[in-house]
Amino acid sequence: MEMKKLALVMATIAALGLAGCNDGDDGVAGTPGADGANGNNGTDGRDFTAVNQWYLAGQSTVAKAAESTISDPAGKAKNVILFVGDGMGVSTLTAARIFEGQQQGKSGEENRLSFETFPYSGLVKTYSSNQQTPDSAPTMSAIVTGAKTKDGMLSITDDAVRGDCASGQGHEMVSALALAEMAGMSTGVVSTARLTHATPAATYAHSVERNWEADSNMPAAAISAGCTDIASQLIDFPYGDGIEVALGGGRTYFMPNTENDPEYGSAGRRNDGRDLTSEWTSKHAGSSYVWNLDQFMNVDLATTKHLLGLFENSHMQYEADRSDDSAGEPSLAQMTSRALDMLKQNDKGYFLMVEGGRIDHAHHAGNAARALEDTVALSEAVRVAMEKAGPDTLILVTADHSHVFTIAGYPVRGNPILGLVRSVDENGEAAKTLSVDANGMPYTTLGYANGPGFGFGSSPVNMASARPDLNLYDVTDVDYRQEATVPLGSETHAGEDVAVYAMGPGAQLVTGSVEQNMLFHVMNYAADLEARAEANQP
Repeated sequence: MEMKKLALVMATIAALGLAGCNDGDDGVAGTPGADGANGNNGTDGRDFTAVNQWYLAGQSTVAKAAESTISDPAGKAKNVILFVGDGMGVSTLTAARIFEGQQQGKSGEENRLSFETFPYSGLVKTYSSNQQTPDSAPTMSAIVTGAKTKDGMLSITDDAVRGDCASGQGHEMVSALALAEMAGMSTGVVSTARLTHATPAATYAHSVERNWEADSNMPAAAISAGCTDIASQLIDFPYGDGIEVALGGGRTYFMPNTENDPEYGSAGRRNDGRDLTSEWTSKHAGSSYVWNLDQFMNVDLATTKHLLGLFENSHMQYEADRSDDSAGEPSLAQMTSRALDMLKQNDKGYFLMVEGGRIDHAHHAGNAARALEDTVALSEAVRVAMEKAGPDTLILVTADHSHVFTIAGYPVRGNPILGLVRSVDENGEAAKTLSVDANGMPYTTLGYANGPGFGFGSSPVNMASARPDLNLYDVTDVDYRQEATVPLGSETHAGEDVAVYAMGPGAQLVTGSVEQNMLFHVMNYAADLEARAEANQP
């Protein structure tokens, strides 16, 4: 009987404590209803536990959320950790979640990345002040300064003109990292990209042109007008006692062109003769400069007060390739861990920005496998921070922008996320054959709306008018490039909202759909950065 089934389900729910409210007074008895019609007989032996796992899990989640009535006051957070997955759009999160789960032998869809367990989340609008779809310079500037600006510019108001040095002078915006230094806090910047690349650079530099990473990248007129390159601004950072930890790539941007890179032998990029790595160690007492894994792991964190690590001449290796690096490179999790060990020694607190910078680069190359591995690597770095940071730390995880990365078809649950689509048959079970397009050709779950398209590694842009027969290729190979609808030399960013996740003091402010620049104000409120900076001035 259907009524008996319902009674059994409700009894199971009650037994598991799902009706956990306090008993109230008995209500007035209602008028008896008419007798119901007899239901059909149910199927004998049906397992209601399997049916109700989703119900029970959903109810449990709501119950936990209902217990939360947090309203943290300003300044409750002693520390702030900001994680940015460059190009880590929602489709990237979904695919990486499945990828990680399948790497663990699960179907994947039920998996959660570390930060997807955070209690608060929202959606972030990423447009810049002059573009519908932005680049990393204005988006990161918005996150760390509280105001949107134009594409290509770093922590400069949108009154300036890109590439016009004089137009940016007097229009510099103060970043959260600068406020933290002024407040006497310790600060750190960690990235798998060049430290002079747009996302990390926005935390400490001001530039009307994101590409002015070394003085050799600048026009003579800009140098004559008084603008300085991004690498030199990291060393000459004027606030507090300087940045305590800076770890990433971009070694040659800090080296004069009269010196050769210790790993590859290529010349430095600086025309001004400055060796910024030597300046770092001479400027800061108790400082260290390292460029490989062994040096990094042997740094005495108890005595080192300022640490500069430059592990590649340009960007660091993708996580998929890191173990093949001859000199050795730390993982993003290792860099995060040791950065926190240093920064936590300051009783006044710390501000740390960590970027998974190469998610973006893999997407530009149309290479989903490396993008997903680097997203999982960022998740591992967040997991380290969750373990090391105390309850007085606000942790935010977000992206600067998205990519035109898609998850398509109707694959059966557990289908390899990097593989060809296999749907379900009429019985809802895995089909015996692959799904095919209108021409009878199989296709992958993952793809791109534009980009270099089908190929492997650095093969040319695919300009063929017909699709390849993917039966003939290993589409799960790490070098495989997914197909793209519009052929372009480099896949582009996308303009949809990205996610933000938060935990710790002030995290309750992260909810709903917000402007990207609002994230600075969450950090500022939670840690009271401006007030702490003012109070610390002589």
